[in-house]
Amino acid sequence: MADIELQLGSIERVEGGFEGRLGRVFEHDAQAVWRMLTEPAALAQWLAPGTIEPRLGGAVKIDFADSGTVIDSRVSAYEPQRVLAYSWSSGSEPPRPLRWELSPEGARTRLALTVRIPAGEDPAKACAGFEGHLDMLAAALEGVPIKFPFDVFLAARTGYRKIVEASG
Repeated sequence: MADIELQLGSIERVEGGFEGRLGRVFEHDAQAVWRMLTEPAALAQWLAPGTIEPRLGGAVKIDFADSGTVIDSRVSAYEPQRVLAYSWSSGSEPPRPLRWELSPEGARTRLALTVRIPAGEDPAKACAGFEGHLDMLAAALEGVPIKFPFDVFLAARTGYRKIVEASG
């Protein structure tokens, strides 16, 4: 396995669990990144098949058929090409809020992802999973979608575990 260069985000303990903050800078404008976050054909290239109704309160349905995980929630924040938020959960599961924020930087776009993980769940696993999906997003933006990078996931999970352990 090749050495993996990771730039991990952060995990902090917060009331009720943990909050992870991850980020990337893409060599694409905010419109291109936004399309990847919101359009069904684009979502399927880097996250999973699904739909997100483009409005506050809109339905979010994302189906990870391989794992049996289905996201069924509502859009809780929506500012086109800037902010998208919804819960990474469904049914009676505890809320797992996600917030995607885009900031243009010339021809580039900075993406900041905030994810809340309930107490009793593994924040290192959750954040490592999103690191893998952010790598998939970067590849999809370049027009070369990739499968989930388990090597990135494993390395990130180890790194995030150290961050959680250091936080006490």
